[in-house]
Amino acid sequence: MLKRLFFVSVLFLITLPTAQAQLPDFTALVEDVSPAVVKINTVSRGSKVQVPQLPEGQIPDIFRDFFEQRQRQQKSRPARSMGSGFVISEDGYILTNHHVIENADEIQVLFADRQEYVASVVGSDRRSDLALLKIKGDNLPTLEFAPSDSLKVGAWVLAIGSPFGLDYSVTAGIVSAIGRSIPTPKGENYVPFIQTDVAINPGNSGGPLFDLEGRVVGINSQIYSRSGGSIGLSFAIPASVAIEVIEQLKTNGQVQRGWLGVAIQDVNKSLAESLQLGTPQGALINAVEPNSPAEKGGIKPGDVIVRFNGQAIIESGDLPHVVGMMTPGDAAKVEIFREGKRKKLTMKVGSLDSDRLGMAESSDGTDRLGLMVEPVEGSELRTLRLRGGVSITRVSPDSAGAEAMLRAGDIIVQLGYSRIDDFDEYNQVIAELPTDTPVAIRFYRQGRAIFRTIEITE
Repeated sequence: MLKRLFFVSVLFLITLPTAQAQLPDFTALVEDVSPAVVKINTVSRGSKVQVPQLPEGQIPDIFRDFFEQRQRQQKSRPARSMGSGFVISEDGYILTNHHVIENADEIQVLFADRQEYVASVVGSDRRSDLALLKIKGDNLPTLEFAPSDSLKVGAWVLAIGSPFGLDYSVTAGIVSAIGRSIPTPKGENYVPFIQTDVAINPGNSGGPLFDLEGRVVGINSQIYSRSGGSIGLSFAIPASVAIEVIEQLKTNGQVQRGWLGVAIQDVNKSLAESLQLGTPQGALINAVEPNSPAEKGGIKPGDVIVRFNGQAIIESGDLPHVVGMMTPGDAAKVEIFREGKRKKLTMKVGSLDSDRLGMAESSDGTDRLGLMVEPVEGSELRTLRLRGGVSITRVSPDSAGAEAMLRAGDIIVQLGYSRIDDFDEYNQVIAELPTDTPVAIRFYRQGRAIFRTIEITE
């Protein structure tokens, strides 16, 4: 027995150093790249101090003057936030997240060697969550981007940033997945995120994600957390997306994206069988916006896009990624599956306007209002004595429809001053609805007509 224990102990001592030797040493990498990583502090002067309003009659007369004076003396209190970024050119261009500098009146950039600069915004893009800043500097340390096809699942990656204000903290992990589709609360889905288990926390936003050669493979942008802290699910914007966005921000100050004008959803096994598709793949077209590039190109509801501009569409979320990266006006070859047969089409990609939340941006099939609708059956219209309308089948969380407390089963009959008689009229009206403006909506719920307002926020 003693001999066996001795043998196990010797084996453990022999194998342990070997396992340790396989782990990467990040010290040299951190020393090389840290000078180009920056901390970003912002100040926004917009929020006001809110003084609580007490119900009438509950304020004793002796204190009434005091409360009224406090309410008259509301003052603006600067809101401060922080994030990370990194230098991409010797003359002072810096990349960070859009949400780090959004609504900022002052932007301060701090280097590890205690140098401080005031930055200006060259351009910012909400849909990719990237912003390009500029400081007045020369011969600054810079970082380089890795080739788009160099990153593999399981590879070691390292992040540097300022989580919770702890400047230039280093964390490491591996790539958990590539090409993650994560729609925003607005239903937009233009970034194929890199998922990692690197510890990322508030303050890391905008900081670089490195490979073992010290090249930037991504820009840390989001975490998934129920507590506000890291739980091993972090997401970074791929370097390939950042390179394209940087060029457009430098040239135009904004980003132009391709647009089709379709609502899409995934194809599961049962749908694939019913559509005679074979294997579940592609983006199933739920609806086509009138006069959109998709309609002009011959796309119809029920089609399944399996290839777009030479790239395979495996999941529905792949389509917005590919379309969004195209230049508006370019021609694209599209391979679809229709009525059990493959068909090839050619169409021109449109332009996604800054104020338009096109149908193609929603991978859950919902529209600008966050709704999925369908025509109302004639028997139901006769029962309710309605001339027409559309029935809600789905309400996306955190959407305009959810804010208006709409539910599946509601029948929309009016938007603004426009009567909604059928599916085509509904699509035409919502395409023209303004943003940040409350619009009246009239609908029927369980036979009762209800008026509310609905607002698309930009």
